[in-house]
Amino acid sequence: MTQVTSKAIRITRPGRSFERLHPAPVVGVDEAGRGPLAGPVVAAAVILPDKGVPRGLDDSKKLPAKERERLHDRLRACARVGIGIVEPAEIDALNIYWATMKAMTLAVEALAADGLCTPSHVLVDGNRLPRWTWPATAIVGGDARSQSIAAASIVAKHTRDRIMIAAAETYPHYGWHSNKGYGCAAHLRALREHGPTPLHRRSFAPVAQAELPFLAAE
Repeated sequence: MTQVTSKAIRITRPGRSFERLHPAPVVGVDEAGRGPLAGPVVAAAVILPDKGVPRGLDDSKKLPAKERERLHDRLRACARVGIGIVEPAEIDALNIYWATMKAMTLAVEALAADGLCTPSHVLVDGNRLPRWTWPATAIVGGDARSQSIAAASIVAKHTRDRIMIAAAETYPHYGWHSNKGYGCAAHLRALREHGPTPLHRRSFAPVAQAELPFLAAE
């Protein structure tokens, strides 16, 4: 009989190695909502405390909604957090790339506004940096490598999800409570049937192609 031995699989989590390269305070930045057809793009900037960081921080896409909510609430209680939001009309005016860069900038500015959290360095998820004056490093896959960026990804994702769930009460046809504005089949079908709402991004092709006028929610 062949004996099968199982090997332990090491599950890696984001660490603090990038943060340790710079003096405090180091800010992690990430965004949520580049791809959806509706709703804002939201960025978060987070400075984690030296101690008491919640366990389980990871790329928000890997976490179930309940875990994101738990970690979001813990982070808002223990960390310094700034939020930047760019609405659909401005996304259409700027394009989604520059709207994302603006949301990130607004998030860091919100942190630095009181003068107590001027960043020494900013860690940004991705391969591009906004045009700002803070020293910064772009880290590809940063939400899976840096605790600060992972924290920002969780806060940004949860914040945007709450916005879209609230918007679904006003515009119930589009399924935003579940799809959060992404272009799933049900959302595309609702666009064809009811047309775009004021929260849709008209510069995005599926929205531009929806020619029917918006019908007010019943």
